[in-house]
Amino acid sequence: MKAANKYLSPWNKNKEKGGFRAASFVYGFVFLDNIGFIANMVSMVLYFMLQMHFNLSGASTTLTNFMGSTFLLSVIGGFISDTFISRFHTCIIFGALEVMGLALITIQARFDKLHPDPCSVQESSCLKGGISVMFYGSLALLALGSGGVRGALPALGADQFDVNDPKSAKALATYFNYLILATSAGACIGVTFVVYLSMHVHWYWGFFVATVLSCTAFSFLYTGKAFYRLQVPEDSPLVKVVQVIVVAIKNRKLPLAENSAELYETNEKESGLSVYRRIPHTKQFSWLDKAAILRKESKQEPTASTGWTICTVTQVEEVKIITRMIPIIFSTIIMNTCLAQLQTFSVEQGFIMNRYIGSFQIEAPTIPVIPLLFMCILIPLYEFVFVPFARKITKHPTGITQLQRVGIGLVLSVLSMAIAGIVEVKRRKYALDHPGESISIFWLSFQFGIFGIADMFTLVGLLEFFYREAPIKMRSLSTSFTWISLSFGYFLSTIFVTMINSVTKKVTPSKKGWLHGQDLDTNNLDLFYWFLAILSCLNFVHYLYWANWYKYKTEQVMIEPLQAQESISTSAAYLIKKDDGKAQNE
Repeated sequence: MKAANKYLSPWNKNKEKGGFRAASFVYGFVFLDNIGFIANMVSMVLYFMLQMHFNLSGASTTLTNFMGSTFLLSVIGGFISDTFISRFHTCIIFGALEVMGLALITIQARFDKLHPDPCSVQESSCLKGGISVMFYGSLALLALGSGGVRGALPALGADQFDVNDPKSAKALATYFNYLILATSAGACIGVTFVVYLSMHVHWYWGFFVATVLSCTAFSFLYTGKAFYRLQVPEDSPLVKVVQVIVVAIKNRKLPLAENSAELYETNEKESGLSVYRRIPHTKQFSWLDKAAILRKESKQEPTASTGWTICTVTQVEEVKIITRMIPIIFSTIIMNTCLAQLQTFSVEQGFIMNRYIGSFQIEAPTIPVIPLLFMCILIPLYEFVFVPFARKITKHPTGITQLQRVGIGLVLSVLSMAIAGIVEVKRRKYALDHPGESISIFWLSFQFGIFGIADMFTLVGLLEFFYREAPIKMRSLSTSFTWISLSFGYFLSTIFVTMINSVTKKVTPSKKGWLHGQDLDTNNLDLFYWFLAILSCLNFVHYLYWANWYKYKTEQVMIEPLQAQESISTSAAYLIKKDDGKAQNE
């Protein structure tokens, strides 16, 4: 029995490693690192306006372009950690770039001679010459470092749990919940303490604290190296994807096999492994099945080196999985476009609202602490109350599926944008009717609070969905799909702001765009919010179609037992390989 058990999973070789003890170092990292990262996300738009002299739309689009680039570059971190070096080492290398970028931003914020001189409000930016080079260079370095880390980090923590073990599979869902909980807890400190330093002491102090905390976070992550289960990078997963497409095109004139059993699949002798995974054949995207057709004129059995002439069914199914994920990615972009508004225009709204509680003044970038506190409370409730209750009804290990969780978040994002439009109407009307006065900043807490709950459902759901569904060799790259959705959302925000301004200034009587200049009281931000609410509603209908169409992956773990008489304890998902080479469902 002991001899056979070692073949069930590679995790059994390192039982003393992994689990929540190893994941705790990841939690510590995201807590420390996100203190500065989230504080910068919500306050940088004011830094761009007040210190770098951007106008309203210029500051907004610069921040959304920066955040979009950060999350898009997570693809690089995911690809490198899947192909060349481990996820742990990817985090450490890109972490050095992140700290360097923060250090340069701190230096520029510290010295007035590195700030641009004020210019016309008609110009989106006052940056010129070397100041511009340093500004955009430091942002680019920070985007590359932060993006690369986020492309590898979620999968590093998830690797500490064996998804083929039912108990560990439940723990994986808990891991992602706690990952967002640690992020939210760190963000709460960031949007209060770090933002206070930036706004009341000096901007460079906020950036300096963020730099020190990030450096500490990476040091803490490194100390856990002895406890991590580290994956061994293999051949590029993207090459495998290209191979399937190329071979399918080569075989496009061949007839499809009537029986999927006729398609090519490896066995343990060809793979050289005693434990290996197969993905059963599915009927979707059947044209890709042509990549697994074994040509009759072939005079030799396929080997690992013949990937450009024949592909396995499992390899083909992995490409099908990635293809099925694409509509899910695009169905969540609009929600992240809405998120970009809360980090830009909503912060700019808060800056001109009544920010006093008695004699204490709240900074505008601090208002996101409300949804963050909601998340810190709701995530444990979701984990310990909702999931056990829902599990009894649905019989699903995580209570509800990942895509159902994402759908709830999309509905709440529609409500958040609708409320944002209503609040902006009230804010602007009061400001125009009572010059020099404004409504309380806490009116923004409604849109922030609802969107915070939406983000809790959607972000965790997407991270777990992309990790679970991904081919085992593409899990870093796949989890970066979550950040790709965020990235496209930020870039789309830039496009919308530019497009809305361009179109509306041609049709409005004042010949000014909805989002022109720096004065929100003369703009129509409420119409922009409602535009996003309507778009989000249509997007939800779009998402429902693709979520219902999506078919979850089923994976079979193949085992060659050492002794035929030994009974091997395993889950129903395993297939046991008999001596005659035929598979039998257990």
